[in-house]
Amino acid sequence: MARQYRSDRLGQEIEKEVSDILRKRVRDPRVQGITITGANVTGDLQQATVYYSILSDKASDGEKAALGLEKAKGLIRSELGSRLSIYKTPELIFERDASVQYGSRIDQLINKLNTKE
Repeated sequence: MARQYRSDRLGQEIEKEVSDILRKRVRDPRVQGITITGANVTGDLQQATVYYSILSDKASDGEKAALGLEKAKGLIRSELGSRLSIYKTPELIFERDASVQYGSRIDQLINKLNTKE
């Protein structure tokens, strides 16, 4: 149970710091509209999956954002290493958060039902 608590705390800290690093340190225009929505850390604290969302629904914008994050991964990880007081900085894996698109789709369906009545 203590391990779960530690990985959850580290995930929250990584989420906060990665968001700050993207805002202040990364100059790549491909990552400017990215919002960090969460981070999950494995139990052994070796890997962290960072979830992000973008405002655009275009596939090309999603690909550009993914490429920008992949390119900036080294900078982000080195900055995390200097900001966090842990023995080894976790390997970062960036995944697009589909919950925002899912929620938007549900809203569209509800609005469509309400307009028919």
